[in-house]
Amino acid sequence: VQLIESGGGLVQAGGSLRLSCTASELTFSMYTMGWFRQAPGKEREFVSVRSWSGTYYADSVKGRFTISRDNAKNTMYLEMNSLKPEDTAVYYCSARRGSGKYISAYEYDYWGQGTQVTVSS
Repeated sequence: VQLIESGGGLVQAGGSLRLSCTASELTFSMYTMGWFRQAPGKEREFVSVRSWSGTYYADSVKGRFTISRDNAKNTMYLEMNSLKPEDTAVYYCSARRGSGKYISAYEYDYWGQGTQVTVSS
């Protein structure tokens, strides 16, 4: 299984970015897909998850971020609006088989290499 993120970059506070995660060597529709992030010196934290059972967001991003997925393209997206400096982190795509509200990093089997998002004030 391979997960490849893209779309990170440097943006000013209040700006937007769209992250993508393309998966290979898995039956994409059978997997729960999630986004996590990790800032320097901090633990990896949950951002959002989408499976066929539902969509969930961390409180810190609710109303600003939108997760979506295109099963035909084996791709998941994270639309990030109204970005804040505290959103600065490496963002990781994750996958695990099955459906559920999986919000702990320990619940995921596969990870991408991460993409850096930097929000300047």
